[in-house]
Formats: sequence, C-alpha cells, structure tokens
Amino acid sequence: MLGLEILATDSSTRARRGRLTTAHGVADTPAFMTVGTRATVTGLTPDDLRTVGAQVLLANTYHLMLRPGIELFRRVGGVHAFMGWDGPVLTDSGGFQIFSLAADRTISERGARFRSYVDQRMHMLSPERSIELQTAIGADIMMVLDVCIDSTSDEKATRAAMERTHRWALRSLAAKTEPRQALFAIVQGGLVPSLRGESAAFLTQHPFDGFAIGGLAVGDTRTQREDVIGLSAELLPAKKPRYLMGVGTPPDLLHAIAAGVDMFDCILPTHLGWQGTAFTSSGRVKITRAPYAIADVALDAACDCVTCTKFSRAYLHHLFKCGEPLGPRLLSMHNLHHYQALMRGARQAIEAGVYASWSAAQLEAIDRHEHGAVRPGRRLPEEA
Repeated sequence: MLGLEILATDSSTRARRGRLTTAHGVADTPAFMTVGTRATVTGLTPDDLRTVGAQVLLANTYHLMLRPGIELFRRVGGVHAFMGWDGPVLTDSGGFQIFSLAADRTISERGARFRSYVDQRMHMLSPERSIELQTAIGADIMMVLDVCIDSTSDEKATRAAMERTHRWALRSLAAKTEPRQALFAIVQGGLVPSLRGESAAFLTQHPFDGFAIGGLAVGDTRTQREDVIGLSAELLPAKKPRYLMGVGTPPDLLHAIAAGVDMFDCILPTHLGWQGTAFTSSGRVKITRAPYAIADVALDAACDCVTCTKFSRAYLHHLFKCGEPLGPRLLSMHNLHHYQALMRGARQAIEAGVYASWSAAQLEAIDRHEHGAVRPGRRLPEEA
C-alpha cells in the first residue's frame, strides 16, 4: 500500500513536490526521514519528534534483529506499538551495517554471515531473512538486501557487487508477503555511469514500489555524488518515489532535490547534535567553542524551534561543558527542526516554481565549509 502523487514540479530544475501515502499515514515530499536506528531517536520521545515536524522514521533491521529480536515484534504487533510512534516507518535492510563489519562477516551468494555484537553468536542474513525480519518489524517501507562496497572500488568489483545486488533484489521481491508493506529496490554501480544506468534499467523492469540510490557517501567526493545522483534520479520512474540513502548535509539535500529526489535520511542531525554541533541558517555552529560561553543570543535567530526561542547559546554551551544530557537533547531537537524547515521551504519553493533561486539563496547563506561552489538548480550539460 504505497502511492506517490506529484503535486508540483519546478520550472527550471527537476525538483518535484509530492505526497506519499503509506499504511500509517501520509508524508509530504521532498521528505527528510529521521533516523531512529534502534526504534528510538536518541534522547527524544515520539511527542518530541512530532513537535519538530518529523513525518517518517527510519529503523535498522540489522540492529533490531539482534536486540530486541524478531519474536518480540511478532508478540507486540510491530515497531509502531513497541516505540509508540503511529506514523510511517522505513526499515533499512542491514546491508550497510554488514559492509561495515569487514572483520566479522563473510558474504556469499546465499547472504551475509556475521557475528553478533550483542552475544557473539553467528547469524545469516539472506535476502529472504531480511524481508522476514522487516515484515515482522512492521515497516511501511522495506528495503531489499544489497551488497555495499566502497564507492571508489574498481569497476570489476563494483559490477560484481551490483549484479549480486540485482539477484538479491529479485529474491527479496519474491519473499515479500504483506501487500500493505512497500518494497524499494536499490540502484548500485558505484561511480561508474554505465553501471548506474545498467542497474536502473534492470531494476525498473520489476514491480518494486520505489527506488533508492545507494552506495554513496562511502569514499566519494561531493562532486562525484552530485553527478551520480543527477544521472540516477533521471533514470528512475517519474511515478514512483526516489530515495537517496544516507546522504544528508543541507547542501547535499538541496542538490538532490534539484535532481528530482523525493526522500532522504541521515544520522547527521542527531549524531552531530550530541557532539555539540548545530545546523543553522548561516552554517554550522560548534556550541562548545569558548566564545559561546558569553553569547547571550539565540542559537539561530531565524529559527522558531523551542531551543532557539527559549535558550541562549551561552546556556547551551554551559550544558555541554557540564555534561548535562539536556544539551544534546536541545541541539538534536533544533537540528531536526532545521532539517524539516528546510524541506518545508523546498516544497513551497517548488510549488511557486522558484526552487533554483530559492536553493541558491539558501546555499549563499551557509558558511563556505558547508558546501562546494556548484549551486543546486544548475542545468545539466544536456539541458543548457
């Protein structure tokens, strides 16, 4: 049960504004999905997430299979009831986590065999097992199990991983049993344009509910990412959602929206928030730096979140220096609010047909270390 309605398109970019319908509600696109890896967004409650405007949460199959385990989800009726969240949930298949376990896993055609970090037991995660787990978790959107490798790997290794990803995708599709749960395929191919084209052409022949662009932000540069995203998004069906996996600085999002991507996720807003870094309308702020100890001003004067309207930079600095958990919590709420506000602004700009100029203005306001020189909305060579 998944449907994407395109409500508006931008006149000078490929940006599009839509509405995604799932079994647990509707999400407006472009949408940034908040990462709650272990069925929780660190330090925040579901009410907090609603306050910051979160629409879709992302949980991770690999972590949830190890703790609390599939039987608990079957007993309680899925992740929504377990964590008290009634909105849409997307589950990653576990492929990236397997990739990161180079010393403790073996990959074969059957799947990935790895050692649990919880109890040191060995597990086999196959495409069929991944779908079984995601079905029990109760995700509204499931991902096929894919083979992740460094994006800068040579063409031979990249092709082998891509072709296995294709075979695993078809096995994942065959294993799907619940019609209310959508299944997305993942376009791979590293930084090789011909492989990206081949992957998109193969996967779009099959009845997946949406398509993701995977295998980026693992060794590539921003320019390389932008080129791959632009190529891949153009090759995906216009009537199905397009999801860029795990790529998520504000400039990354602005460029990808211009390329026609609908959905995003990234751990940066909360991960960096817990480290004392805030995303603001004028770039990143490291709140633990000494000058902020006496900065009696809002974190971001342009932001209307609870952190910015009630607390000063000096107070936030104080919380971090004292090791008080309220500091990371307030920065996480601000960062997530900032990302959702960016998405709302993008949707409004697309509706007004001014996304190119709006996004360029957003980047102009961000510190130089936050982005490269290329502006979103630039015409690709074939469009000039």
